[in-house]
Amino acid sequence: MTELKIYKLRIGKKIYKRIICLACRSCNGFKSNLTEYIDPLSGVFSPLFNPRKKKCADNFVWSADSTRVESITAVGRATIIRLRMNNPVIIVARKHWVISDWHRPND
Repeated sequence: MTELKIYKLRIGKKIYKRIICLACRSCNGFKSNLTEYIDPLSGVFSPLFNPRKKKCADNFVWSADSTRVESITAVGRATIIRLRMNNPVIIVARKHWVISDWHRPND
């Protein structure tokens, strides 16, 4: 995990930082500075999911085995594709997390 930070205020030489959230390093890298991406179903640009403005449950659900993120909106589809949220490495990791009871997305 990596901390996402935004520099909100500078007073003299001092910069005050505010931590916004924790993010998966891989997802954060794939997102880069983009705020929208192509929805693979409609072919139209859609905003990427913004956790500060939207709820996960309004855009995503977990697969039955809790290893894949599935979309229920254009925002979800564009985000899953752009951030590569279901890449093979993370799916294998989630399988191990489920077995170890570290990953309980429905709790």
